Amino acid sequence: MTLAELELPGRRFTIRKAESCDVASIVGLLAADQLRASVDSIAIEHRNPYDLAFQAIDADPAQLLLVVGSTENEVVGTMQLTFIPGFARGGATRLQIEAVRVRSDLRSLGLGGAMISWAVAEGRRRGAQLVQLTSDQSRVAAHRFYERLGFEASHVGFKLSL
Repeated sequence: MTLAELELPGRRFTIRKAESCDVASIVGLLAADQLRASVDSIAIEHRNPYDLAFQAIDADPAQLLLVVGSTENEVVGTMQLTFIPGFARGGATRLQIEAVRVRSDLRSLGLGGAMISWAVAEGRRRGAQLVQLTSDQSRVAAHRFYERLGFEASHVGFKLSL
């Protein structure tokens, strides 16, 4: 089911909820990322954890795994939205945007910006009062992209691998 149509000069894309048949395409977009290539793999022997993750995400109403399709029905982008209720900020709900990817040959067309704009509008529609995302420190171009969209580098993040 199409959630939105994105109109760009000379191009049309759709945003829809991911389906199990999209898992390989999503992982392919993740694996094409230079920082994630050593972790994410589309090899069939690595497929089970992604299928399990898809099932968990798909079953959780606070999660929305999305794919962006071309007019040829190819998956050319993806992102995951998570709605987080909280006590901070007066009980505000946060929208966490993760794993934003656009196929490399379609970058610089405005597709990523259109995806994020749609995600922000969807967050607003679902009652989120804050949108947050993280970006690896080395992704300087991505930081400029998010700043152009109005995001501020307001916090320092920490991670602990388990």
